[in-house]
Amino acid sequence: MSALPGMGTTSEGVWALAARRLRGDRVGMTAIAVVLLYALLVLAAVTGLAGAHWQQERGVSYAPPTLLGPAPQALPMPGLPAPAASAPLLDLSSVDPLAPRYREWDEATARQSVETTQLAETLPLGGDRLGRSVLDKAIKGSQISILVGVLAAVVAAAIGTVLGALAGFLGGRVGDLLEWVYNVFTSIPGILLIFAFAAVAGRGVTSVVLILGLTGWTGIYRLVRAEFMKHAARDYVRAAEAIGASPGQRMFRHILPNVSHVVLVQLSIHVVGFIKYEVILSYLGLGVSVDQVSWGTMLAEAQSELILGYWWQIATATTFMAVFVTAFSLMTDALRDALDPKLRGLEG
Repeated sequence: MSALPGMGTTSEGVWALAARRLRGDRVGMTAIAVVLLYALLVLAAVTGLAGAHWQQERGVSYAPPTLLGPAPQALPMPGLPAPAASAPLLDLSSVDPLAPRYREWDEATARQSVETTQLAETLPLGGDRLGRSVLDKAIKGSQISILVGVLAAVVAAAIGTVLGALAGFLGGRVGDLLEWVYNVFTSIPGILLIFAFAAVAGRGVTSVVLILGLTGWTGIYRLVRAEFMKHAARDYVRAAEAIGASPGQRMFRHILPNVSHVVLVQLSIHVVGFIKYEVILSYLGLGVSVDQVSWGTMLAEAQSELILGYWWQIATATTFMAVFVTAFSLMTDALRDALDPKLRGLEG
């Protein structure tokens, strides 16, 4: 689209301006790169390219990380006799009618070949009590924890956006009813509400997603309601009403695109919070089921290992979680600054 004579160049759109500001933020771009690496890691775990064999015993019990080298072998206690070699079979045919078969069974047993898997003395990031690779568990745990955080945030954002739009645009009795529901949810401490839902819903990924989504929509609802109340009285909404646009069209076709940056930023913030809640629930035994692994279940297992001096599982799970949460938080700040330049004083 060319500019009109004397009008200069065509102005950039809102999303183009936000993308340009985001590209100029080095910290934000680095954080986005880290989050994309985690997204690829989750994709590899979902497709089975990484972390698929986390339940297999690959090393000895509590195998140390490769950088530390194998654990020292236990020395025999002084004064204990060495294990005796197998003695030849005695002739018990006079007292035992099955004695003639013993030698035959012993020779048949000797001919049988039994394959034994050689367990590694060390693993890349160590092993747990059963000899499972901590690295594989952390990769598979990334899939569960990140997917739970993202899906729960999407559920919470959808509920908060729809209810906030209805309360802010319609008002009246609908707004009063939704405000009452909002006040009921916010009057109960969030962590207690999550525990109450978890006790009823049981364990599992689906349960955790629904629990966090149904309890975490209140913050998004409050912001979206305020934005819809502000935009409902603006000229472009009144013009849409004048040409016959229905209330649904005015809410979701005209107003929602103009407040979508608020929803996007809140969704990003909730992803970080829900990942932390999933870790807490799994740590307390209220999260994912026992046949799955997440960062929370790894931390729950590692508490007993740390007492024995085996620190690598808790270090790996903490590092994976801390790097992702930090990168996602920085990406959220960058998105907020790019989408709302008033926060940085770029616009009046």
